[in-house]
Amino acid sequence: QVQLVESGGGLVQPGGSLRLSCAASRRIVSSYHMGWYRQAPGKQRTLVARITRSGTMNYADSVKGRFTISRDNAKNTVYLQMNSLKPEDTAVYYCHAVAIIGGGDGYWGQGTQVTVSS
Repeated sequence: QVQLVESGGGLVQPGGSLRLSCAASRRIVSSYHMGWYRQAPGKQRTLVARITRSGTMNYADSVKGRFTISRDNAKNTVYLQMNSLKPEDTAVYYCHAVAIIGGGDGYWGQGTQVTVSS
């Protein structure tokens, strides 16, 4: 089993920045595909960013150019750097890990709240 714990969420003004962290209980960050998802009240959970096992990054169009996903294999941690935040970025952000794309549901963290408001 794998446990994922997100941290770094909070309240930030529009145009501000936050860095989210996702720490894994097992050394899987370097060998699993890792992703960040978000879900706002009344809306579906959607993919924000992902980094594959090989290191390829992909982003939702809504965050491209503003968000950056990265990983530190030594710390077994995945990060999401969020810049130029907008009110529409407000959501609960979830970390996700899966060994094989299409091979199962993978593992989810509990989520961390990000609120962008003045």
